[in-house]
Amino acid sequence: MYNSFVNKIAITMGEPGGIGPEVIVKSLSCSDIRDYCTPIVIGNAGILQEAVKLAGLTLKVQPVSNVLDVKPLKGTIAAIHVKSPSRFKKGAASKNAGRAVVQYIQRAVEMALKKEVKSIVTAPLSKESLKLAGFQWRGHTELLAELTSTKDFTMMFVSDKLKFVLSTLHVPLRDVPGMIKEKLVFKTIVLAKRGAEMIGIKKPRIAVAGLNPHAGESGLMGKEEMRAIIPAVNNARKKGLNVSGPYPPDVVFYKAYNGYFDIVVSMYHDQGLIPFKMLAFDSGVNVTVGLPIIRTSPDHGTGFDIAWKNIANPSSMLEAIKLASKLRLSTKH
Repeated sequence: MYNSFVNKIAITMGEPGGIGPEVIVKSLSCSDIRDYCTPIVIGNAGILQEAVKLAGLTLKVQPVSNVLDVKPLKGTIAAIHVKSPSRFKKGAASKNAGRAVVQYIQRAVEMALKKEVKSIVTAPLSKESLKLAGFQWRGHTELLAELTSTKDFTMMFVSDKLKFVLSTLHVPLRDVPGMIKEKLVFKTIVLAKRGAEMIGIKKPRIAVAGLNPHAGESGLMGKEEMRAIIPAVNNARKKGLNVSGPYPPDVVFYKAYNGYFDIVVSMYHDQGLIPFKMLAFDSGVNVTVGLPIIRTSPDHGTGFDIAWKNIANPSSMLEAIKLASKLRLSTKH
C-alpha cells in the first residue's frame, strides 16, 4: 500500500472533445484508486463535471488553485482549473482544444519539475488539434521532451504480457530505414534498460528486433541489420548490457511474450504497437523513458468516434494512474 496523499499525481485532461474527460472521471470513481495516490486533474472543471454527469457518477469536481489546496476527500475530484477556451467540438479536433491541451501539459510539467507531484498521467491529445492551433509537435512525447529539455528519450509500452521500446517514434514509415543508425539503436538499447529498471527489473534481458524480414537474412533482405543494428548490439554488450539480436520481427515478440526476454527494442512504431495492442489493448500503458519526470498515459488515442457517448473503457487510464504511482526514475548510464 502506498502513502496516497504523499503520492500526488497530476492527470492532464487531454483532448476535451475526446474520451479523456470520460475515462478520467470513470477511473477516479474506482474505489481502490486512492489506495495508490492522490489524483489531481489539470484541466477545465466545467468539462470534467459534464463528464461526471454523462457517466452517471455521484462525484463532485472540486476546483483548487494549487497542490496545497488539495484534500483527499471521498467523492470528490480535485481539479486545478486552467483558464483556457471552453468551447470545443465533441468528437472532433479543434484549434481551441489544441491550445487548451498544451496549457494543461505545461502546468503539469511545471508541477512535476518543482516536485509538487510525484508524476504525471496524460489523457490523449489530437495531433490534428495541435496542428490547428499552430503547434509543430507530433505528439505528447515530443512536447514533453521539449518542455523538460530532454534530448535522449523514447516511448516504452508496458503490460503484464509484453514490454517494448521504440527506436523511431512518430515518423512516416518511408523515413524509418534512413534513420536506423548504430548510434540511435545503441541509445534505444540503453533507454530500454532504464525503462525496465523503472518498473523494477534490475537486470533486464533485452532483445532487439530487426528492421527487415528475417532480420535481413545476412544482407539478402536489407543491409540495416549489418550496418547499424548488429554493431549497436555488440557495443551494448561491451558496455555490460544483457542484450541480444537482432531477431526476426515475426519471432521476437512471441519470445518476449513467452518469457524469454524482459523487453524488446522495436525499430518503428507499428512493428511494436501491433502485437502489443493485440495483447493489451484495454490495459496497456505508455511510459516516456528519459525524462527527468515520470510520465505515463493510456495506450489509446482520443477516440473521437465514441467520445461523449458514455461507452469509453477506462481500463488503460486506470492502469496508467496505478503504474505512475509505482514507477521510480532510473539513473542514467
